[in-house]
Amino acid sequence: MELIYKPWAWYVAGPIIVFVLFMLVKLGRNLGMSSNLNTMCTLAGAGKLTDHFKTDWRASSWGLILILGVFLGGVIAFNFLQVEAPQIHPDSVESLQNLGFTSVSQSFFPQEIYSLDALLTFKGFAVILLAGFLVGFGARYAGGCTSGHAISGLSNLQLPSLIAVIGFFIGGLVMVHVLIPLIF
Repeated sequence: MELIYKPWAWYVAGPIIVFVLFMLVKLGRNLGMSSNLNTMCTLAGAGKLTDHFKTDWRASSWGLILILGVFLGGVIAFNFLQVEAPQIHPDSVESLQNLGFTSVSQSFFPQEIYSLDALLTFKGFAVILLAGFLVGFGARYAGGCTSGHAISGLSNLQLPSLIAVIGFFIGGLVMVHVLIPLIF
């Protein structure tokens, strides 16, 4: 059985998230990952191509530290928090196998999606390209990503974040119940 990451208990992770959000509010910052893409594009010189990226990247440089922290957290989780994958309910296994996911009972991440072989097919590359475009467009159109709206925006009681999160959930349901069966 494949190993996955063991999440921290809610009573440990929850107060850490609350502390981080409290500190961000005190510092006048918002948590979010997609806004850091603007900073990275500015650093890469995209301001030469469009005025949108002609900004002072130093004002947003704290977000690069956030990205570094997420990366280091992933390294720590990969090296120290792995456990055996949970068993998937037999009905879910059967439903996924009917869609063509034959590796679903052997691996937590189906190889039909999460493998280099799958990515190097026309369908796999097209799906990744379209998904990346839709996520990027959606994050820009919504004024932030899921982490920014769902964690930071909702904790600040922002109505636009509530609307965005409802849209994220509806989009996820449509993807799982309509589009994935059409794609696979």
